[in-house]
Amino acid sequence: MTTTLPTPGDTTPERTAPHLAPVIPERPPATPPPTAGTRGPEAGEIPDGVRIRVLPRPVVRFRGSRPDLLLCLGLLVLILVVQGWNITGFPTLSDDEGTYLAQAWAVQEGRGLAHYTYWYDHPPLGWIQIAGLTYLPSLLAPESMTVATMRLAMLLVSAVSAVLLYVLARRLFLPRWSAALAMVLFGLSPLSVVLQREIFLDNLAVMWILLAFCLAASPDRHLWHHFAAGLASAVAVLTKETMLVVLPALLWTMWTHSHRDTRKFAVTGAITACVLTGLSYPLYALLNNELFPGPGHVSLIDGIVYQMGRAGSGFILDPGSGSHAVLESWLYYDRVLPVGGVAGGLLLLCVLRWSVTARALAGPALAVAILTVVAMRPSGYLPAMYVIQALPFLALVLAGAAASVAHAVLHRRLPTGAEDPSPADGPGPAGSADPAGPAGRGGGPGGAAPRPRGPRALLAPRRAVVTVLAVASVALLVPRWIDGNRDALTVDANAPYRAAAAWLGREVADPAATRVLVDDALWLDLVHDGFTPGTGAIWFYKADLDPAVTTTLPRGWRDIDYVVSSPTVRRDAVDLPTVRSALEHSRPVAVFGTGEDRIEIRRIADSPLGGER
Repeated sequence: MTTTLPTPGDTTPERTAPHLAPVIPERPPATPPPTAGTRGPEAGEIPDGVRIRVLPRPVVRFRGSRPDLLLCLGLLVLILVVQGWNITGFPTLSDDEGTYLAQAWAVQEGRGLAHYTYWYDHPPLGWIQIAGLTYLPSLLAPESMTVATMRLAMLLVSAVSAVLLYVLARRLFLPRWSAALAMVLFGLSPLSVVLQREIFLDNLAVMWILLAFCLAASPDRHLWHHFAAGLASAVAVLTKETMLVVLPALLWTMWTHSHRDTRKFAVTGAITACVLTGLSYPLYALLNNELFPGPGHVSLIDGIVYQMGRAGSGFILDPGSGSHAVLESWLYYDRVLPVGGVAGGLLLLCVLRWSVTARALAGPALAVAILTVVAMRPSGYLPAMYVIQALPFLALVLAGAAASVAHAVLHRRLPTGAEDPSPADGPGPAGSADPAGPAGRGGGPGGAAPRPRGPRALLAPRRAVVTVLAVASVALLVPRWIDGNRDALTVDANAPYRAAAAWLGREVADPAATRVLVDDALWLDLVHDGFTPGTGAIWFYKADLDPAVTTTLPRGWRDIDYVVSSPTVRRDAVDLPTVRSALEHSRPVAVFGTGEDRIEIRRIADSPLGGER
């Protein structure tokens, strides 16, 4: 005999998946009435000998759920307002942002895959997408193609990623409040507000990997959804190659959410789509005769060797290492999401056997575990933007852990034998006590039948505990986030950059004949002011590392007119002889800002200043 019961899940979905056929439970045999002095089965108690078959939990159709749509839309507006406020002023413009945008500008202008020689440091798909995002603004106002202004394009990426995270949370059976919590953690954490504003390839890769997870957990479980998941994951890897380490977690999610009758076909198709799409990158290098190293040209193998051979930044828990400094910079903005997310992922993996929520979130929890292990490599290189690809999974598992704890507190098996002291049929005449007395309430012929204490009464203290925990969490989180987001919303850290760009555009009489060493954060500003791209406005690294530029500087630093000394230039000039000499043989003619963040415009002492080269 089999009784089918719905799974005691964490959500009450509005609609069920169309492919789940209704199951009619078998009628159990009639239970004889309890005799005097005995107790019948309580409400919700399963008789002995009855085998339980658990049905798959139904899912929410996001497009057809008005509460989900309204909640997601409201949170999305809040996220965009916070992330968009003062987006051009904070954080400080970075050289990486400028490099990606300059490469996107080169694609738009038809100059190739980069503004200098493309040497396979990253797959070009990332900045090709940036070129598409910024094409219309740059077409309408070419001078707006600068780092600070084009940060606004990243708001679209953040919006899509936040919505995909909410959809994924609901597809993984999280309740509505938990999905909203994941979206808030992902979009409003100070760490997210700072990093998601910046023009980083990691933000684009996160959007694609979230799409892949949503397709892998599709409630329809169509084969083409899983093929599309493989394609989206390949795009994520070709956008930022470090997303490769997340693919095992995606594969696990796809395996557990696919239909067992078509699982092999779905996984095989997804892997095939991912591999074939990913092979387009080495195929491009092969067709350009740049797959293998050789004299006189760059190669994909050389690019991979360089990336894999970068000097490590030390163990992340070693206080004197560069990796520990990066970790401290993350925790400076927010401790809740990184620490709580890692702890939530470990909790879900530990209770995988007993928790339905943990099993549903096994893929994201595995992603958190993998990314944490990779970050803790003693000899690995840990860039500051590495945490971006972990942010959605940290938010998801932290919200899932909260849902699992709340569900365990509220819906743990209720104790048996607890009886309500009042009779089932109400008090006696005129409100008097039950005339049958305790013996009658025990089931004797003169008294009322016993009534078990109702679930509502037993749940009241549990709900109180959950409420107290929720209020305490909010009281702990909100002040920290307000303080962490204060700089992002109020500080103008880029005023020195704007002033330096304005000075060069105003004070240099003949930009086309002037050579300036500058970091990529200001490179496009100089190009718009009339400096020659590549050999007039010179990305400072290229003065020492790119033969196409060094051949135009036969006298080295003496062929340069100005150096824009930014924190990035001063930091890396130690390993660049031409840049170091240019700084040593120059004097400041304009200084903007103070301290370590100042921007100096320095004139080379022996520069031709536009004379015969």
